Amino acid sequence: MNKSSQTPIVVRRRKPVKAEHHGGSWKIAYADFMTVMMAFFMVMWLLSTSTPEQRQGIADYFKTPLKIALGKGDKASFSDSVIPGGGDDSIKQQGEVLKYQPQNGTTLQDRRALQQAYEQLQSLIRLDPRLAQFSANIRFSLTDDGLLIQIIDSQDRPMFALGSKQPEPYMRSILLAMAPVISSMPNKIVLSGHTDSLRYSAGDSGYSNWELSTDRASAVRRILATGGMAEEKFLRVMGSADRMSPGSNHPDDPVNRRISVLVVSKQKEQSIMAEDRVLPTVAPAALIAAPSVTTQDKQNGRQ
Repeated sequence: MNKSSQTPIVVRRRKPVKAEHHGGSWKIAYADFMTVMMAFFMVMWLLSTSTPEQRQGIADYFKTPLKIALGKGDKASFSDSVIPGGGDDSIKQQGEVLKYQPQNGTTLQDRRALQQAYEQLQSLIRLDPRLAQFSANIRFSLTDDGLLIQIIDSQDRPMFALGSKQPEPYMRSILLAMAPVISSMPNKIVLSGHTDSLRYSAGDSGYSNWELSTDRASAVRRILATGGMAEEKFLRVMGSADRMSPGSNHPDDPVNRRISVLVVSKQKEQSIMAEDRVLPTVAPAALIAAPSVTTQDKQNGRQ
């Protein structure tokens, strides 16, 4: 027997491998792809059919963080408590609730609503790039009459062209950005236009700062209405010319050229509405007296 016949022969047989079942994962990926494409075409359709103001409103919505949107404003300035107005002071003697003592009949609920709008607008200025660059031109203050918003001129950035009633494009952007926040409040607003002391060549007998300030306030009303503000929100639209200079500013200071938006408190609204309702229900007794006696009658001895 030779040596080669003793070598074992190894035969390897491969077992057939069946293809594994991949499931429907590809279907999920395909469905996700189709959903994204449908959303894409919906956005393209909306962009092609909506107005510039509507597109701006959509952009503003997605610029607002979800936390702030759900909380109706930036809560950074509130206490650590999840209960608004709460905190360590459970009896609310020194906490947020009583930071302001209501005056002239202003209710605490109304004041808190104005405070919340104030903080929401402050947050909007920080987060909205259209407003952040104009933070020096926008001023807020809480007064007994309501939330006062003032959009003022600066030397290098006027809100209106000199002597014109047409607002600059960035003035429109400011108003359109703030319109949704103001519209969300139940309070009405009072618009006031203000100018500096520079006079027109025709004098007060012609077109003057009175008409200019009123026209500017009316232009602001139209922009806010374009931004979705309802007509019944406007309580007054008026012009004050240069008669209401803030502080001790010089009459021709750019700060005097401004637009005031007062979100009036409920008490102030009632006060304004009552101004034209005070009418005499009974004529004074002097008006119902006998016919007046003329001088000639007195000379004739008639009494």
